[in-house]
Amino acid sequence: MATGDDYVASTQLASPAETTASGKQRPATSRSAIRRALEVLGPGLVTGAADDDPSGIATYSQVGAQFGYGMLWTMVFSYPLMAAIQEVSARVGRVTGCGISANLRKYYPRPLLRGAVALMLIANVFNLGADIGAMGAAAQLLLPARAWIYILLFGLASLLLQVFVPYASYVKYLKWLTLSLFAYVATAFFVHVSWHQVLHDTFLPRVSWNKDELTSLIAVLGTTISPYLFFWQASQEVEEVKGNRGEKALKQAPRQAPAQLGRIRKDTYLGMALSNLVAFFIILTTAATLHAHGLHDVSTAEQAAEALAPLAGRWAEGLFACGIVGTGMLAIPVLAGSAAYAMGESFKWPSSLAKRPGQAVQFYATIVVATAAGVGLSLLRIDPIRALFWAAVLNGVFAAPLMGLIMHMASSPKVMGKFTIPRYLRLVGWAATLVMLGVSIAMIATWN
Repeated sequence: MATGDDYVASTQLASPAETTASGKQRPATSRSAIRRALEVLGPGLVTGAADDDPSGIATYSQVGAQFGYGMLWTMVFSYPLMAAIQEVSARVGRVTGCGISANLRKYYPRPLLRGAVALMLIANVFNLGADIGAMGAAAQLLLPARAWIYILLFGLASLLLQVFVPYASYVKYLKWLTLSLFAYVATAFFVHVSWHQVLHDTFLPRVSWNKDELTSLIAVLGTTISPYLFFWQASQEVEEVKGNRGEKALKQAPRQAPAQLGRIRKDTYLGMALSNLVAFFIILTTAATLHAHGLHDVSTAEQAAEALAPLAGRWAEGLFACGIVGTGMLAIPVLAGSAAYAMGESFKWPSSLAKRPGQAVQFYATIVVATAAGVGLSLLRIDPIRALFWAAVLNGVFAAPLMGLIMHMASSPKVMGKFTIPRYLRLVGWAATLVMLGVSIAMIATWN
């Protein structure tokens, strides 16, 4: 059976011209080449940045401290899996012009829709609570105060930004705070690292299938391959279709397919690569610092920040706090927004971050309720660092059934028309689904 890429290949012209989003051809120039390089930095790059959220930082720090270099292999192993499922999600949005929940509502039984949305909402609210709590704990490193004060301030600030300021307007400023995460990369060159051991454990790992390692593995996979990112990237592709003049869903405008599918692939694989590169060095740096000095259980923000001390000295806590707060402020709108997209598409509400609150009342109400619920959870007396780790575990367990639905959807001619996903995405996407399912079952089995 022909796939979407087969159809795209048949429509491409063998000339050095550039294909625009509307399908027209124009001569390639050095300026247009630069423009094309910049245009690929879209939803996939933002999704990759949001993937290294506070839950990710805490999870990678914990496994680095607990297992040393022993979990570095997960970053190489997970990269093709996460990139494939994110590309599949993006294709669903761009091809159909609808998000994942909208397609579930149109083509699948109602119980599947309700189950998928329920799983995603539960995981998102728990993740929101853990992220906001961690931001409060990190802020205490800079200016000591009651944690609940920071939790309320971050929750309120995030809500005001989401409701009254377009995400695209403030994300370009907040993303600079996430550059502090590259301090983990720099720190790796300021401490003693056994690079021979790093290479060995990355490409020739020794895996012990015990309770602790399986739980940590599903946490790493869950914070890397997270359900909310599937819904978010698909919905952002829909927003791109609606927000750019001349662009349409590929089912209605197949001539746009070569440019758009190529952009999605480059954007997604670059975004996921940067995300995993940072994650790799968080594990490596915490292994070379915390684990090497006998700290094998990270339970506080202060302990996690110690990994940056060889580079930043007394500024380590400040760097760590900037990373947590910056990624948190990027991730909270993604978590709350993906929940709102899922609910809005399920009930046919007007759903768009480009709309004003008065134009999408139920959509923004969902954002408010989800964020408020997260704030409420974070006010409970739960260790924020441990909460982040268990949020990652929950994401990992819930990911497999949602991935199965998305893979079936993206392979269905009824949903995707001529643009069903190509064979390589089917193979890698289903492999990712089976890995998530298998590790989840194995982890749960060890608890008995």
